Amino acid sequence: MASGVKPRVKVPKSASAGEAVEIKTLISHQMESGQRKDSDGNTIPRSIINRFTCEFNGEMVIDIEMLPAISTNPYFQFEATVPETGTFAFTWYDDDGSVYEDSKEISVA
Repeated sequence: MASGVKPRVKVPKSASAGEAVEIKTLISHQMESGQRKDSDGNTIPRSIINRFTCEFNGEMVIDIEMLPAISTNPYFQFEATVPETGTFAFTWYDDDGSVYEDSKEISVA
């Protein structure tokens, strides 16, 4: 597991039925492409968040594959339509097999 990895998510607490809400996510992660060398000339192993998913009440909203060119601390902003009260589940997958998760509830009036 990479050290210092911290996911952050911003989702509105409430919305109207059928409203598109803005979701913002950021995960603190150093991201190493596997292309650089250390001071001794040894290749630094690749270490990136390689996939990000968001589900709402078990239904996929977004599924993103990330490649070595992704920046440090990847940030995603997107919209999702909210048909009912529920929970957004966010998952980030690391090259080393680690999985980072967060969730946020939203109520529909």
